[in-house]
Formats: sequence, structure tokens, C-alpha cells
Amino acid sequence: MRPPLLLVGHGTRDEKGVADFMSFVDRLSHRFDDREVAGGFIELSPPPLTDAVGELYEQGHRSLVAVPMMLVAAGHAKGDIPGALARERERHDGFSYSYGRPLGPHPTMLRLLAERLDSVLQAEPGAVAEQGDTAVLLVGRGSTDPDANAEVSKAARLLQEGHAGDRGIAFVETAFISLAWPGVPQGLERVRRLGARRIVVLPYFLFSGVLPDRVVDESMAFAAEHSDLDIRCAPVIGDCDGLADMIGERYEEALAGDIRMNCDSCVYRIAIPGFEDKIGAPQTPHHHPDDPAHGHGHGHGHGHGHGH
Repeated sequence: MRPPLLLVGHGTRDEKGVADFMSFVDRLSHRFDDREVAGGFIELSPPPLTDAVGELYEQGHRSLVAVPMMLVAAGHAKGDIPGALARERERHDGFSYSYGRPLGPHPTMLRLLAERLDSVLQAEPGAVAEQGDTAVLLVGRGSTDPDANAEVSKAARLLQEGHAGDRGIAFVETAFISLAWPGVPQGLERVRRLGARRIVVLPYFLFSGVLPDRVVDESMAFAAEHSDLDIRCAPVIGDCDGLADMIGERYEEALAGDIRMNCDSCVYRIAIPGFEDKIGAPQTPHHHPDDPAHGHGHGHGHGHGHGH
């Protein structure tokens, strides 16, 4: 047997989002018969990461490959998950792990995004927009880390260069649902002023959750105020074989030690203008109530005022 694969999610208060994640864990369990597959969250949802690691350890596994279920390398992927795994190493004698990289704008991810676009562009064929009047608003989660936000913009540009033209899409813009500008209403207004009459709002999220639902709500509120626009919301990536393919690649990379992290624009390594004070700063994960090292309270320690 090869080392187990541990999928690490952020967690959500949305029951469907949890179900989507666990369904994906089950998909991988059936795909890989040469390794155990487990999943855990760093907060908000059971099972917590510490339980997932503990169960694998009790089964006799002393090493594993952890892959973050994250689209961008922000604070959770850079600090919170590695911190949680380091604490597990301290708790369990002889335990070790290899850590994979976030999914990022992988070619398969871009193909999956294009498929989600197709699912709504093919709906209602008699819509108001003409060829070339369609634009896409790619909506990311948003972060205080500029590198993470830049990756969303990179995904948007790659989507425009590689998949937009043959679909009659004039351009792809970006927006964020929290912590970064522009927000969804501002992004939609920008796209409207650039001349689009059909706008596909494309959430850059893996699974259902509070924030993807908010993307839809804010988009529909904007649509209600602009009846001349055809605004459609595409689904999230979801539990699918394409996503499983990417996880398989990340597993092999981590196992081989071939981790090509993007360090050229990381605020902890490079003096990015406006973020110079972060160079070399220690990673201080926020409070995770399900981690025994953080006590037994259930407060949300982000201080960001957002749900998941």
C-alpha cells in the first residue's frame, strides 16, 4: 500500500458543502485501490483534521500525503494547514507527512471552468445577447494576501486566452466575495460599462458553501436592478472526475518531493510594495476550535466578519 492521501478542506457551515466534500473523498476512495483516502477540515465542519490523522495513525499509517483543497495559496494553505499538520507530528510518535500544493489555475481546472460556462451558456438559447456581447465575471473568495488574489486574476486571463474566444465570450473580468476589491456588484458594473449584455458569473470555488451562495445572491440582486442585462450564475466545480485527476497529480508531486511553489510573489519571501513588513513573519494560524491545542471553545477567530 502507498501512503494514505489526506484531503484537507477549510470547512463550511453549509451542510451541502460538507456533503460535497465527503462525496469527493468517497470518489477518490473508489478510484485509488492502492492507498487509503481520508478527509478532514481545519475548522467549522466535522470531521476535523486532527481526527482524520488520528484514525489513519491508529490504522498503522506513519506517513501520509496531505493535499490542500484550496484553489489559491493564501493563509490557509501557507500557514494554517501546515501548522495543523506540524502539531499532529508532535502528537504522534514517528508520524511524518508530505504536503502538496494548492490546485491553482491548472489546465484541467480551466477546462472544468469552461464546462461550467457551457452549462449556462447553452441554457435559454433565445437570450437577449448577441455573439460577442457576452462576458464572464470570475469570482474568487478573496484574501488579504495579494499573491492569492493575483492567482484569481491569472486564472481569469488564462480562461480568456484559452477558452473564451470559441464560445463568443468577449472578455473575462475578476471580482471577489470577501476581503478584496472589487466586490461582485462592482465587478458586474465594470463588465456592464465595458459593453457586455450577457454576463456569466463564474464562482471560482470547489464546493457549495455560504460564500458561493452569497455570490449568487449578490449577482441576482444586481440583475434585478438591471433588467436590460442577461445575468447567469454558473455552478461551482463540484465533485467530479476532473478534480480527482488534479488531486492525483498533486499526490504524486508531493510524494516525489516535486513541489513547485510560487515563491516569486509571496509576501513572506519577497518585498512586495505595501507588504514589506511581512517578510520573514512567523505563520500564526488563527484559532481552530476543533484542534485540541486550541482549547474547546467554538468561537471563530478570523476577526474577518465572514462566513464560509
